[in-house]
Formats: sequence, C-alpha cells, structure tokens
Amino acid sequence: MCGIVGIFNHGAHGIPHSRDNIDAMLNEISHRGPDGKGHYIDGPIALGHARLSIIDLAGGAQPIHNEDKSVWVVFNGEIYNYIELRRALEARGHRFYTRSDTEVLVHLYEDLGNNFVAELVGQFAIALWDSKASKLLLVRDHAGIAPLFYTQIGGRFAFASEIKALLRVHGVDARLNAHGLDQLMTLWAPVSPNTVFENIYEVSPGHLLEIDMSGQVKAYAYWQWRYPAEGDYLAGSERQLAGELRELLIDATRLRLRSDVAVGAYLSGGLDSSVTAALIKKYSDVPLRTFSIGFEDAGLDETAYQQIMIKHLGAEHSHIRCSDADIAREFPSAIWHTESPLLRTAPVPMRMLSRLAREQGYKVVLTGEGADEALGGYDIFKENKIRQFWAKFPQSTRRASLLKRLYPYLDLNQGTGRAYLQAFFGIGLDNPQQPFFSHLPRWETTGKTKEFFSATFKERIKISATKALDGMMPNENSRWSAFNRGQFIEAKTLLSGYLLSSQGDRMLMASSVEGRFPFLDHRVIEFANRLPPRLKMKVLNEKYLLKAATQDLLPEAITARHKQPYRAPDAPAFFRGGTPGYVHELLSARSINEYGYFDAAKVKRLVDKVQRMSNPGYKDNMSFIAVLSTQIWHTLFVKKQQVV
Repeated sequence: MCGIVGIFNHGAHGIPHSRDNIDAMLNEISHRGPDGKGHYIDGPIALGHARLSIIDLAGGAQPIHNEDKSVWVVFNGEIYNYIELRRALEARGHRFYTRSDTEVLVHLYEDLGNNFVAELVGQFAIALWDSKASKLLLVRDHAGIAPLFYTQIGGRFAFASEIKALLRVHGVDARLNAHGLDQLMTLWAPVSPNTVFENIYEVSPGHLLEIDMSGQVKAYAYWQWRYPAEGDYLAGSERQLAGELRELLIDATRLRLRSDVAVGAYLSGGLDSSVTAALIKKYSDVPLRTFSIGFEDAGLDETAYQQIMIKHLGAEHSHIRCSDADIAREFPSAIWHTESPLLRTAPVPMRMLSRLAREQGYKVVLTGEGADEALGGYDIFKENKIRQFWAKFPQSTRRASLLKRLYPYLDLNQGTGRAYLQAFFGIGLDNPQQPFFSHLPRWETTGKTKEFFSATFKERIKISATKALDGMMPNENSRWSAFNRGQFIEAKTLLSGYLLSSQGDRMLMASSVEGRFPFLDHRVIEFANRLPPRLKMKVLNEKYLLKAATQDLLPEAITARHKQPYRAPDAPAFFRGGTPGYVHELLSARSINEYGYFDAAKVKRLVDKVQRMSNPGYKDNMSFIAVLSTQIWHTLFVKKQQVV
C-alpha cells in the first residue's frame, strides 16, 4: 500500500496551494511510500502520493488521470480484479497509458459515477477529483483495511492516510478527543468515524464521502456486514458449502498474489495463516516464503506449531523472537505509528515481524486476518453461545459451569468462584436479546481502565461509550441470530478499529510492507455471513466449516489444536531487566498531573502493584498499558516531543 494526502480549498478565500504544503504532508508518511512522490495541483485541489511500488513498477506513478485529464486519482491499496476490469473497459473504448491497477479507477468512474466502487475487489483508500463537477470523492474499502482520515478547517477540507500528515496542515492542532479515549478504553477503539484526535475523523469502512464546492460532506454506505434472518441461510449440504468456501478462498488468495514484486506470507502456527500458506503452496506457482515471530515466554510462544507447518509445506522461512526488552524499547515507536493509545503491547511484535520481512526483501505479505470475524473463531462467540443458553435458566449453576470448558483456570467449585462467575459473565442475562449482549462482559472489564481517569477529565465525557453505539446496529438486527449479532459487533469495533489499524496496517506500513488479507475479500465475507451459524461454530468447535473445507491441506496438529489468541508480554515487560527512563518520567506525578487525563495517586498505586507482581491480572495489565500509551501519545502528538 501507499500513502495519500490532499487539500480541497472549497471556500472562496482558501489559502493558495503550494507543492511545499503537500510535500510537508507526504514527508510525515514517507514510510508508507519510500519509492517516490507525486503531485497534482490545480485550482481548488491539491493531491499528493507517496508510492510503494508493487504493480507496474516503471509506469504506475500517481496521480493518475483519465483521457481528457478531467478526473484525477490518488490511491492507497490494491484493486485485485484490475486485469478483468481493464479488459472490460478497453472493450468499451477506454484508452490506458499505464499497466497499473490505479488507472481502472478513473475509467470506471467515467462510466459509472459514484457507483464505480461496486465493481472493485480489493483493499483501498481512494481520493478522486472530478474537475468538471468540482467535487472530491473519498472511498474506503469494505472491511476497513486501508486507513483514511480527514478534517475541515475554515474553507479547507484535508485528508490523509495517517493523521500525522493532517497535523502539518496550517491551523490543524493535536488535541485529545475525550469521547474518543473513553470509547477506546471501553470498546478497544473509538466508534467510527471518531478518532482520539478532536475534530479529526476517519472515513468509515464501506463508505464513500462526497465533498462539493460548498464544503458539504455527504456520506454514503456502499457496503455493510449483513446477515439473513434466522432460518434464511444458504442451502446446501455441509460438503457442498465447504467446497464453495474453499473455491472462494482459492480465488481470493490467487488474486492477492498478483504483484510485480515478491510476495511472502505470515505464519503464526494457527489455523488461519496456515490455511493461507497452504493455499499459496497448492494453488499457485509463487515460491512459498514465510515469516513468523516467537516469544521468550513459553505461554505466548507458538514456534512449535510454526515448525510443524514449515516442515509440512517445505517453506523457506525466517523467524524472529520478541523479548521483554524489545517490547519496552519499541513501544513509543508503536504509538507514533498507531497514532492512538493502546490496551495491549501486541502491535510491537507485529512491527518487528514486518521489519523482518522487509529486511529479507519483501514488500508484500499475505496474512490470515479476518477469518475469526467472518467464520466464527473467537472465544467471545463461544462465550455468547453459553451465556445465551444460561439466560434461558439463569438460576442454573450447571449451565454456567460450561464456561469452564472455555476458561479451565476458573475455580468454579468454590462459592467465591461461582459468585465471580455470576457477577462477571452474568451481566445482561435478564435481556439476552439486547443487541450488545455478546460483548457486555468484555466491555465491563475493559471499562475498568477508566477508573484511573482524573475527576476533571471525567467531566469532559458527556456521552457514554456504549451510548455512542446506538446507531451502529442496522434495524434488521433483531431478525439475526444472536451468534451473528456478536459477529457484527466484533467486525465493526475490534476488527476495523484495532486489529486492522493499530495491529495491522500501521505496523506493516511502518516497515513499508503491504499486508493482504484473503479472508477479508468481501465476497468471502458475504458468503460466510449467509452460512448457518451451526456451520461456523459446531457446538463449541470454532471455524468448523473452514476446517472441513481445508483439512486435507493441513496437518492434524493444526486443525485439532485449540485456538490460542495472539498475545504479547504486557506490563511486566517494562520492569524486567531494567525500566526505560520514559516509563518513570511519563508515569511520574508531575507528568500525570500536567497532562491531566489520569489521577496521579491511583496511577502510582497501579505502578507499584504491577512492579511487585510477575503476572498481573487482566485489568491491571490493560490499565497500565492504557495509561502509559496515552501519556506517550500526548508527548508525541500534543507536546511534539520525542519519547526516549
């Protein structure tokens, strides 16, 4: 992927454009496109592009225009079906001057107007200028893989792939959005289109924005995660549906191997990345080159399963190990790239992994992201099934004890254990049909991080994080199964807001590496969404149909293993083997009070507690990372100072 920026002076007295203004924005995101820069400046519009050259290395420089130069585009991402689209467009008389996938966008727009996006299979953030209509279009891909942000100030509308580029626009300052942070510290990410920056927004996944010379912004949802009413699912035998899923995944993988540079794959040792690697090996002539990361902590490490797959596939492989010292050293850099506070350190190892791929000469990697959301792979979906069953007879201790199958470490035999179970997992049992039932325990736990907010900061929060979700659920959600409602919430919050951004795109592009995601092909998602939930999770067997569709490609050790969530060392990593100076400085009473977000006395007690414990609890871990990352965020973006 690349980086795009632009400024639309829609006001009558807009500041004149200059190439220096666009260059200043592009320089902030040069890591996204180190292979070249491009500009288009004319009248009210200025467009800029930082290129990571992957397709048409010699001729694909952007901005790209149509035949009469009335339509211009800058674009971040890939249009995977561009070859097929180009053939159709040429048959209709369009003339091309490059071999790039970008050029299909201007010609499709000429034919279809705003509906051109319906033809695209890909991951993209598109800025298209129509000089005849004097309007700007911003478009973001279906699942929200490619980032795109915007702001308005005076008579100017500015956009960029990353927020740090917007901060180079005259008059745009970094200020914390209190509601955005409150939402992040409940839901793991701000509710789209909010960000943690005040007055800076994202283009929501599956949306198109149209901005005209009056400065009016119209937002259109061209795609959404949708599910059929209960009982209205895809027909066919289990074998037939498994075969259809396999064919879709083969095609989605094949398209994502289109490249003029070498393509590799991440291999975690889990089912999803193993399926992706196996499909590359069996259904393409691309040499299989894989990359993985391991941990010093045996409880986090999946190296043994990675080795099983490497041997099975005969892949050429590179491996890197992440230590506590790596986490502590690289955490500030991760915040610079995520542009957001975090609740866990997991992005850091992903940055190290992308760096490894780039050092080995790879600009493109395929990953297994998205399979859990589309095909039912998370423990939260299992938890939801058990809690729905429990809610039919809330007094039953036997039904509640089924949670021990998910969390065997829970001591449910003692009275205190049963009380904890009721208090934690029993939330909302009186109304299991309410839209957010599946996620209430998670949000309740995550929300405890907000206990560390200062009294003055709490006064700035006028709308609760969950209240901000009220308009998110489509009206027809009441006709969906409880399982599908949980999938929808996961896709609309954690997937696009955190996994594909902080842990995905930002850590990949920090090393100038493009990630590609076969499971997030919108055709795969649409097929998966229409499946009966019992085929996504059979009793408590997650991603059942995916396993059925691909079991002949994988060793039994991979298909039979219990899903292990990806985790990285958290709070203790900052204290084992020496604590970095920035931790002491930013968590000091002086810094906490100066920034004003947290209560200094509470933070001190938290830090003291975490330092004493070798394995802090979930809440303490999250709270420590949340406080530290917010302090780093403020230092980097508000104070504009380095963190060392």
